[in-house]
Amino acid sequence: MIRILDTDITDLRVDAIVNAANETLLGGGGVDGAIHRAAGPGLLNACRALPEIRPGVRCPTGQARLTEGFALPARYIIHTVGPVWEGGEEGEPALLAACYRHVLAIAREHALKSLAFPAISCGVFGYPAEKAALVALAEVSRPEARALSITLCCRGERIMRSYREAAKRLSVETD
Repeated sequence: MIRILDTDITDLRVDAIVNAANETLLGGGGVDGAIHRAAGPGLLNACRALPEIRPGVRCPTGQARLTEGFALPARYIIHTVGPVWEGGEEGEPALLAACYRHVLAIAREHALKSLAFPAISCGVFGYPAEKAALVALAEVSRPEARALSITLCCRGERIMRSYREAAKRLSVETD
């Protein structure tokens, strides 16, 4: 089941929410900052404890990492780093798709049943919502994701419209 909602991801009682993070995993603006604030200081400590792949990078673009949910209603947070939009010719669609695939792989590995995604990269990273929505819906509707209950949290009418239009265009059934 796939739902497209205009809702605050930090309020959802699901197995895991997805954090559209930056490579440091130490908090930032937008949904990342909101998740860090709602989860409480335990999240920052858990993120600091994750090993750096290279100086300042705990999660490279396109990959994902798992932490507890701390003060959130969600049991876990799956952090993923979406690409910064550079016009679409720098591999952004493949990197964005990789975010979803890595999150879904972590969900399978941990036997999670319900996930909530924000509109990854659509905020300060500048990814056009219409293009990001097509990637998101294509990935979450893959056969390996069908057993999951997936909520796509789209803040604001423009992003909601983009995701709903992408679902229609790709013939993805939503609730």
